[in-house]
Amino acid sequence: MSWQPEIDEIRRREQLAKQMGGAENIKRQHDGGKLTVRERIDRLLDQGSFHEYGAIAGMTKYHGDQLVEFRPANFVGGTGRINGRRVAVGGDDFTVRGGAADASIGNKHSYAELLAHELHIPIIRLVDGTGGGGSVKTFETTRRTYVPANPDFDVLVQLLGEVPVVAGCMGSVAGIGAARVAATHFAVMVKGTSQLFVAGPPVVKWGVGEDLTKEELGGSEIHAHMSGAVDNEAESEEDAFEQIRRFLSYLPQSVWQAPPRVTPSDDPHRREEELISLIPRNRRHGYDARRVVELVMDRESFFEMTPFFGPSLITGFARLDGYGVAVMANDPYAIGGSLDGPASDKMAKFLDLCDTFHLPIVNFVDQPGFLIGREAESSGTIRRGVRALYAMFQTITPKVAIMVRRAFGVAGAGHGITTGLNLRYAWPSADWGSLPIEGGIEAAYKRDLAAASDPEKLRRELEEKFNAIRSPIRTAESFGIEEIIDPRDTRPLLVDWVHQAYEIVPTQLGHRTRTMRP
Repeated sequence: MSWQPEIDEIRRREQLAKQMGGAENIKRQHDGGKLTVRERIDRLLDQGSFHEYGAIAGMTKYHGDQLVEFRPANFVGGTGRINGRRVAVGGDDFTVRGGAADASIGNKHSYAELLAHELHIPIIRLVDGTGGGGSVKTFETTRRTYVPANPDFDVLVQLLGEVPVVAGCMGSVAGIGAARVAATHFAVMVKGTSQLFVAGPPVVKWGVGEDLTKEELGGSEIHAHMSGAVDNEAESEEDAFEQIRRFLSYLPQSVWQAPPRVTPSDDPHRREEELISLIPRNRRHGYDARRVVELVMDRESFFEMTPFFGPSLITGFARLDGYGVAVMANDPYAIGGSLDGPASDKMAKFLDLCDTFHLPIVNFVDQPGFLIGREAESSGTIRRGVRALYAMFQTITPKVAIMVRRAFGVAGAGHGITTGLNLRYAWPSADWGSLPIEGGIEAAYKRDLAAASDPEKLRRELEEKFNAIRSPIRTAESFGIEEIIDPRDTRPLLVDWVHQAYEIVPTQLGHRTRTMRP
């Protein structure tokens, strides 16, 4: 006697599950400019690599032993591959009860997290709905309320110190769903079709009297540009998937592995003539810091993270001779490159990420110091800035600093661990000190300037006097800087360094005593 009838029944239910919330709800999803969860998973993963778990979990009704109604659970999860590397993936099905928890089954969400935890593989959350908690309609069936709890958050916390955790905010996401987006190493929102909030517009209107649209309350303009709750903004769902794939390409599968190297396709000895004149002699003029990164790193390898939040600090990943590295650079076109509160938060999070996954760090330094002024003080710049400096000093992954131009004050001292081996190379354009000479003159010679018959003439004379000794060559004479290099030699030197760095990385694999927090 064969078990074929049972196999046939399983296959029938799998087909029913693939109908999701039905043709009408699928059409509504498409009309809203969004893909279904199954379409998302298919487009994110390598073709044909998805292996689903719990496909036939759902709400059922029987007449005797005969199944008469089946509504699939509104969460689809399993494993697959991205660029040949295994990942866990799970996504909310908005076509079934809007992705709400009262249409979920058991611990399907948690199982995806456990797969990543136990198999030591990255996890990707495609969040589209509340993803937990449910609505007050749940009380009609439970006939009771409950004390809020996050039963799988212990696993979520562990995952941040074990494997890459990625989220795509794919629709209107609230409550625990929003928390799942934020509790990641990398999160991306889709411009115009995704929103993120603690509570949606109806609850906000009832609770605080603000009458807002979903986009006004929690669109990507809010969270990718202003709050920093997510890292990147995508123009489309396909763009979001491509950003997820690129992010993961730089990271190892887990903290127990080294970041992967790709076959290099760029000349490791390339010297770019443009670098010798890219930094203006006039210190008041800016320059394109991203262009510096592009000229030094492997061609077309730079992937920027969090470009809009804390814009005075550029962060991202790139490659040197095929090796993955983390990149930081101060942007003189954004508040002069100063470290303000948002940039400090961004720096701390990024350094934690790099240290967790053993990515060597290249830091292009042009730091005029912490942002000053009343608004900077009231926003807690010094507290947030000190947290960023602590993150730098706690980071043990290999680091190198390219002293491009300014390094002033406490923030300027955060380019490396100065009590140990502080590997750094200065360009001839470097300029450093406790304060910029121009501002320092105002502070140190305040009384002299006030008493002078011609304060402006005295100020110029003082500036000329101090400008004569501000050359980095004077600093090198006392070994205050280890080496001043031709900017065109930066790439060959960094390529040599990255080979050394990746000899150190294998000795650091495994858990850090301090892991990343969201």
